[in-house]
Amino acid sequence: MDEIIHARGHENVSAEHASTFEVTTDDFLTPAGDCILAIDADRAPADFDPEFIEACQDVEATITVTIEAGGHADSVTGRGDPDLELTNERSLVGRTSEYVDDRTIMNDALFAADGFDRDLVATLADGAEATVTITVE
Repeated sequence: MDEIIHARGHENVSAEHASTFEVTTDDFLTPAGDCILAIDADRAPADFDPEFIEACQDVEATITVTIEAGGHADSVTGRGDPDLELTNERSLVGRTSEYVDDRTIMNDALFAADGFDRDLVATLADGAEATVTITVE
C-alpha cells in the first residue's frame, strides 16, 4: 500500500539531522531546518487513506520512504507503531527513535536526514521537484 506526495527541494536543504527527516507542506525553509528534505508538499499525513494509516499502526509493519528527484533516489526503512496517529496537516517525520507524535510516519528508521544520498540532497538543494513514496507492508 502506497501514499505518494509531490514536493520540491529548496536552497536551504542540508539534510544534516542525525535522528529525523521531514517533508513539509510549508513553502519555505530556513537554514535551521536541517532535517527537512522537501517543502511545498501537496499532501500531509492527515490526507492519507484510513486503511494505509491502520496498516502503519501494526508494530510488525515495514514502512519505506523513497524520495526521487532529478534522476536520483534513495529509500529508508523503518517500522510501524500502534501509537502512530498520522493526523498532522503540515508535515511528516521519520524517526530513528521510538518517539511518536502526530507527525511521525515511522520509527526505528535505519537512518535520518544525514544518511540520505548526497547527490539526491544536492539535487533537492537545487530546488528540484520531488516525489515521496511511502510504502507499508
